[in-house]
Amino acid sequence: MKNRLASILRKKSTRIILSIVAVFVGLLVYIFWDLPSVDSLPKNLNTPSARITDRNGRLLYEILPTEGGRHAVLSFEGIPQCMKDATIAVEDKNFYTNPGVDLQGIIRALWINLQGGETIAGGSTITQQVARNLLLSQNERTERTLRRKLREAFLAWELTQKLSKNDILALYLNQVNYGGMSYGVEAASQTYFGKPASDLLLPECALLAGLPQAPGIYNPFTNPDLAKERQKIVLGLMEDQGYITHAQRVEAESAPVSYNPAPYPIEAPHFIWIVKDQIDALIAEGKLSPSQSLVVRTTLDLDDQHVAEQIVARRIEGFKPKEGEISHNVNNAALVALDPRTGEILALVGSAGYFNASIDGALDMATAPRQTGSAFKPFIYALVLDPTRPNFWTAATPIMDVTTTFITHDGAPYTPKDYDGREHGPASVREALASSLNIPAVKTLKEVGIENTLNLAEHLGITSLGDPQSYDLSLALGGGQMSLLELSTAFASFANDGYFTGNYAILDIRDADGNLIYTQDKKPPLQVFDPRVAWLISDILSDDRARQTGFGLNSTLKLDRVAAVKTGTTTNFHDNWTIGYTPDLVIGVWVGNSGYEAMHNVTGLTGAAPIWHDAMRALLNGQPDKPFVRPDGLKQVEVCDLSGLLPTQFCQHTKMEWFIAGTEPTQPDTVYQQVFVDALTGLPADDSTPPERRKPIIVLDLPIDVQAWARSQGWPLLSDFNQMTVSQNANGLMLVSPQPNTTYRITPNLDLASQQISVEAAAGGSFSQVTIYVDGNILQTFTASPYQTWWQLSEGEHRFWVEGVNMNGEVVKSDVVVITVVR
Repeated sequence: MKNRLASILRKKSTRIILSIVAVFVGLLVYIFWDLPSVDSLPKNLNTPSARITDRNGRLLYEILPTEGGRHAVLSFEGIPQCMKDATIAVEDKNFYTNPGVDLQGIIRALWINLQGGETIAGGSTITQQVARNLLLSQNERTERTLRRKLREAFLAWELTQKLSKNDILALYLNQVNYGGMSYGVEAASQTYFGKPASDLLLPECALLAGLPQAPGIYNPFTNPDLAKERQKIVLGLMEDQGYITHAQRVEAESAPVSYNPAPYPIEAPHFIWIVKDQIDALIAEGKLSPSQSLVVRTTLDLDDQHVAEQIVARRIEGFKPKEGEISHNVNNAALVALDPRTGEILALVGSAGYFNASIDGALDMATAPRQTGSAFKPFIYALVLDPTRPNFWTAATPIMDVTTTFITHDGAPYTPKDYDGREHGPASVREALASSLNIPAVKTLKEVGIENTLNLAEHLGITSLGDPQSYDLSLALGGGQMSLLELSTAFASFANDGYFTGNYAILDIRDADGNLIYTQDKKPPLQVFDPRVAWLISDILSDDRARQTGFGLNSTLKLDRVAAVKTGTTTNFHDNWTIGYTPDLVIGVWVGNSGYEAMHNVTGLTGAAPIWHDAMRALLNGQPDKPFVRPDGLKQVEVCDLSGLLPTQFCQHTKMEWFIAGTEPTQPDTVYQQVFVDALTGLPADDSTPPERRKPIIVLDLPIDVQAWARSQGWPLLSDFNQMTVSQNANGLMLVSPQPNTTYRITPNLDLASQQISVEAAAGGSFSQVTIYVDGNILQTFTASPYQTWWQLSEGEHRFWVEGVNMNGEVVKSDVVVITVVR
């Protein structure tokens, strides 16, 4: 019986034990089923944000992740000690001695849970908070149950087995929510105080340490008094636990705290999107990791940026019509400032108002391609001044600024006009470029070739022009599109002794601890221009007297220092430009409307130039005047003004001009010619004129295409004098053009059909027929004046003469003129 009873008791005990075990196992399964692994912690960390600063570390913008907010990760050593002490004092005073859990808190939570069914009290250690925030799901974090508390405690214990206490504290301080969209102490320090955590002082550390318990309630921006009371509690706990003395506590409590007035700025918005695109590209290339905390130090100078923005806004506001005035319809502008030596972007204003939707202010007009007008001309002239060209020009080379019709590659006629609608006759390269004369620019482009010009543009970083076959000679007047940033960068080559550097927006990238991650790769400077050519262009563009024809003296283009500058205005006033530079600064300005609406009578001189003028003076304020350093290999020579050749005794106007060594003139001037007239009759003197009546006068031997203009100006011409000489002889015939013993050169890269010279004869008396001969072959026969035609150049020596039949039926022949054509 006893054995049977004992057997029954053993069976019941076994069932009870098994039941208890089953309950215990079930409880364990209930509590720890789907418990996350501690190894999954890295996947749950906050995504770092990227801070974009100016060159001096001032925040421009912070790129926030799609989820979360501002966040940066510091090393344990990079976190100030006062922040560690304050956090331990207020959150977990036994942090360095407990096993990661607060056993008393868990027992208290268990007791309350058994009584009330809900865990409504119970402290969490720092380690438990790390486990809760980084391992548990978003829904479970908000549960107030014993199960969540136990799971959290177990994970906290596991963390202490795998991580050191310092690592756990660093995790907490780098990941906890401090409010204000700030995760981690570095982000909180930047948000609330506008400085890195390494610069935090004790009062600031205590204030931040008190925020995680209730970030919304203690936010110092919205509840400064509550934040201050919370700070005092933290300081009191720090004193109680021996982290600070009573005197330090009192001093910290009374110290004023200065908050960040702009925690989330957006400075230079168009510029920061350029930088963001470059950051994205670096991440895509594997040079940066998206999990890194990035501090991107850019080239921008925020002071320069603010000055530029204010000038643009003020000048555009000045275009708004007052009551009764006609609107100029000027609503937008952009500005770029560069260091020409490094290519670093110092300021970039993409519009007159980024948030102004009425002008499409969010569009970046500093990088949008637009037609440049005359602003592109200096590059064409730089090509023609290259001393290595077979047919190089010099700054003194004359270009005939008279109405000329060109035939484009599609056979259409093209007749450019100067801006003022006038002709200016012979203009040197210096005057033509400085005064922005259109006809000479087109002639220069024809000389150097469209393909060569586009090749040069590509070497200067201008990639928007495309196929040369898409352009004709209007390219000289800005027929191609490019951005303000591209064009300003190209101009920097002139300021940089002919070297192209490109442009750069990033200096370096570091992590939140200041460790260098990336330095901007800079390509070696590319020498695009001979330094002497670059200096000549700069000298011309800074010559106020040379631009007098186009702009007058002392215009808006003249500064209180040496500065080279070029304007541009497109057809129908859609765009106007001013780009200018000193050796240390390039500023480019565009003015117009984002939607291509035409402005009303606004040019580069009246629209963009005032902005450029103000910006140059402001950004260079306090810096000494710095002229362009003249390189070796340049000579200043006195030349005759109309020909650019050496003066003769007959040259009435001379000037000093700079020449690249080896290009200076060696031939005497042939434009100014001395002839003799009869002082009594005013007619050309001949052999019968008495010596005492022979009077010397100076006449001009000018090309035939400019003679009509010269006559309109009252200039005495050799051709007219010769005509008078022929007229004195009733039966006289004379070949006026070409001149005897002249040498012509065939341009190799130019269509031979377009390389022709004028052939003209003059006749005295009446002729029924006049025939011009070349090498014994009839070139053309005329029955009435003018006796003028064209002859295509052909290599070799050639003989020209003219024969005519007078009214008596007699054949009259002129002298033979010999010329030479070479390649």
